[in-house]
Parts: sequence; structure tokens; C-alpha cells
Amino acid sequence: MTEPPQPPNQPPTPSGYGHLPGPPQPGYGYPQQGDNPYAQQPGPAPHPGQGPHPGYAQQPPYPQQPPTVAAYPPHGLQPPGPGGPGMPPKKKLTLVIAAAVASVLVLGGVGYVALSGGEDTKEPVAQEPGDAKPSGSPSVDQGDGNGDGGAQATDLNAGRKQGEDKVLWLKTAKLDGPGAGIASKGQWVVGDTVAKVVGKTVKGYAVADGKEKWTIDFPADVCGTTPRTTEDGKTVVLFEDGPSDTASCNQIRMIDLKAGAAGWSKEVTKESAFDMFLDPSLAMTGDTVTVNRLTRATAFRISTGDKLFASPSEGCVPGAYATGNGKMIGVATCYDQDSTVEVQDADPLTGKKTWTFRLPKGWKVTRVYSVDPVVLDLGNATTKERSIVVLGPDGKQRATLSAEGSFPTECGISYDDALQGCATAVADGNTLYLPTKAEIGKANEIVAFDLGTGKAKWRVPAGEGRTITPLKAANGQLIAYRKAENAQGGEILSVPADGSTPTALLRNPSGASAPIESSFYSPQADYVDGRFFISTSRLNARDTDEKLLMVFGK
Repeated sequence: MTEPPQPPNQPPTPSGYGHLPGPPQPGYGYPQQGDNPYAQQPGPAPHPGQGPHPGYAQQPPYPQQPPTVAAYPPHGLQPPGPGGPGMPPKKKLTLVIAAAVASVLVLGGVGYVALSGGEDTKEPVAQEPGDAKPSGSPSVDQGDGNGDGGAQATDLNAGRKQGEDKVLWLKTAKLDGPGAGIASKGQWVVGDTVAKVVGKTVKGYAVADGKEKWTIDFPADVCGTTPRTTEDGKTVVLFEDGPSDTASCNQIRMIDLKAGAAGWSKEVTKESAFDMFLDPSLAMTGDTVTVNRLTRATAFRISTGDKLFASPSEGCVPGAYATGNGKMIGVATCYDQDSTVEVQDADPLTGKKTWTFRLPKGWKVTRVYSVDPVVLDLGNATTKERSIVVLGPDGKQRATLSAEGSFPTECGISYDDALQGCATAVADGNTLYLPTKAEIGKANEIVAFDLGTGKAKWRVPAGEGRTITPLKAANGQLIAYRKAENAQGGEILSVPADGSTPTALLRNPSGASAPIESSFYSPQADYVDGRFFISTSRLNARDTDEKLLMVFGK
């Protein structure tokens, strides 16, 4: 792929990213499903009016027929035609800890996963990776039927081999919902609690045994989350403004994940007549959260809910912000003849900018991999060109990434067009870790890039036809997940700063649990305090038990 042409007043860039593909092409279809009730793969089904932006492919609601992988739309688009977001009908919900049912399972999708928590989500200090000392004590069983599921855990560990670690617990959900199923994206690990979005609730479970600790109810479905939390364990979620089919995803609420309590709640009002709440997303840093949507964004103070700023009404207007490490950048569409895109820095409290980076005509921002330093994945849908560039503190381009390999932009099989939606890209200091494309039966690898030069420093292969993806990094140490297969459990690996031989922190068991671990739909995953957490991003909601959240440890 060629280097993007230089906009006015921009310095020349180094050699291009010749081996990166253009916009993603249709992917692999889903093989036929197996008989394991916990291994059913729900299909992505955006709400009516909340799907992909115009001109981009959308996945079908269920994987009975081979779908194509949705191409992620670039940021900086014109307002869409009329249409409003909707939501599924009311549903009933029960949650239980369930045993695994070991049976044949096939892997759906394109052969790799989209994992949340791609960078440390606790701010401002990153959690030290590789800490194998589990914290949190088991919950006291009050005799209410929500115990720790010890018998089921024994069944889940059937067939465990010598040297393998174990399943601590599995949480399942039984929902009766619409034919398209429901989204359940949202997972946070805070202290001795792991919280998970389930329909119109956020539920907190003890990390040690899975016992339910608390439930926060919402008047309608949760429709947007961020993996980030504040240092004191607070986050913000989006939920719909009612149960109708034309409901809008325009309500926000702060929740305290440590206390299991709801905080302030308010409606995000439109900033202009062209302000469309189409597939909104959230970005958090410090005490600021932004609500991003197609053409506008609004920022609020997390502690109080007060409005801080909104996108300007003229000039180059940010429709989305990306955040991290106390910093923020905006991606704006300029109201000129070519609708060019501009990247701006932004003060998290005022939104004021001090520098801008104007993209050439036809180029858009598809992903933001880091904001400190700024690393942008850029694409031109017309010419099928792509480039990953690094900006300096002054907003000037300082490097272009270059290496052998195919690096997918879609970051998995789920649809997520948020600027920072690619959770498999991890940045730490002056290094960016990117996985190469995973293909069925072929091993991929993680490539570490020097952000000062744009060159590859080292590669770590998955080996044995496996798939490896980054989870988090800090202080030069990378934590990666070697994905489970039907007959073999996954592994949590620690990769040294020099890319030498990884060390296994956890070896998840083979046997009964492997088909379950390997079949989570577009999983969200994290490794915290010696435990590995993996959960689904979507539920079938057909009034049968299906897997929701699984935890592994020593």
C-alpha cells in the first residue's frame, strides 16, 4: 500500500506500509453449529437504525448462512438518511452457574477474536500485568441458591491434564428475548468483583466463586459501554430511552462498580438538527466521558454528570473523541468541498485544541490505536489504500509503520465502529503490539512496532496453527491470550520486552471446558490478579441456558 499523499504543511513520510491490505474483504462463513448448548454462537444483530454507516457491509442477524465480515466505516462521514434506533421487546431473565456439556463444537466467524480491555482500563496508573497472586475471598453462602457452583466446577475440570490450571466458575444466562437476541457487551474487573452487562441490568459477581453480589437495573436495554473505569471503580453506560422499537440510545448513567450502586443519570440532548444517535459510543479519561455519535460528541464530568463541552457547530466538527492516559484527541469532519477529515488534540475538560492534523482528500480515520503517542489507522475506500501513522506531541507525523504481514482492520467478527473499538491492538510507551491476521488452521503472530521508527522490533508466533492476540501491556511486558481450541484450552502468556520466549501464566484445561472457552461469541477478555475472565458480547435469548461469563485461575 502506498503512502497517503501529503496535505498542505505536512512533512514527508517514510516508506509506505506496503504489506497492509486495503479495506477488509468478505470473510469466512460460519461452520455449522455443534450440539453443546453453551457453545451456540449468537449472530450480530444491530438494532434497526443502529447498524453500520451507509455504504458499508452489515452482518446478518444469525450465522445460519455464511455472513461477510462487516467493513469498519471510517470516521468523518456525512449525516445518514432518516431512520431511528430501536430495541427488542421485553424479556425475562434468570442467571445460574451451570456445568459444561462436553460435545463437538465448531469455531464460527473468521478465525480470530475481538477482545476487550486491549489496553489497561484503570486510569491513570496501569495495572501491573503478570501478577499471579489472586485476590478476593469467596463469598459467604447465604443459602439462597446462588452458591459458588463447586460441583459444576468439578464437571468443568473433567479431563484436565497434568500442569493445566482450572476453571473457577461459569455463569450462564437464560433470557427470553427477540429473535435477533440481545447484546451483552460490557465487562469490568474491579477489586474482588467482576461486573457484566446482561440486557437491562449490570450484575456484579465475586471473582473467587461467581456468587452474585449486586444488580443494577435499568429501565431499558444497555446499548453502549466503555471498558474503562475511574481509579475508584466508576464507569458510565448508555441505555435506551424506552421499550419501543423506535427507542434512541441517548441516556447515560454513572455506576459505581465497587459499591454496586447507580449514580447520576441524564439524557444526552441533540447538539444540532443533524445530530444522529446512530451507533453511539463512549470514551473515558480522568473525570471526563464523551458520548460519540455520527456527527457530534458531548462531554460530561463523570463525578457529577455536568456537561463540560460539545462539538462546535461550524468549521471542522468532531463526531468522536478517543482517550487514554489523561489525553484526548478528536476526529472531525471539515465542512469544505471535499469533506476532509482533521485530527485534533483536545483538552479533556474544555475540548480546546492546540494542534490539528489534516488528512488528504478521500482519507479517513478507521481506528485510533493509541493517544499517547497518537497512532492512527488511516484508509481510503476509493483507492483501497491504507496507512498506519504516528504523530508527535505537536501533531506532526513522525513515522509510518512498515512490516511484513497482513494486519486486519476489522479486529474480529463483531461490529464495533468505535474509534478505539480494536481491542486487539495494545500500546505501551513507545511500542505498539498488533496481531497478524488469523486464518483457520494457520498460526498468526504478534508484531511489536517501534513507534519512533515505525519498524518491527520482534515477532512472537502463536505456533501449532493457533491464534494469539494481545490483552494488555505495561512496563515493557506484554500479556497475550493464546486462544482455546475445541480440544485444547487457551493460555495466558507473558512476553518479555525483548520478544524472547513467552512464559505461561495460566494454562486453561483441556477436556470438558475447552469447547466452551473456544466458542464465546466475539469475546471480551481480561487477565487480572492471576485470573482470566472471558465473556460473550451477545446472547441468543431463546429461553435456554447459554454461557455468559467464564473464569479461570490456579
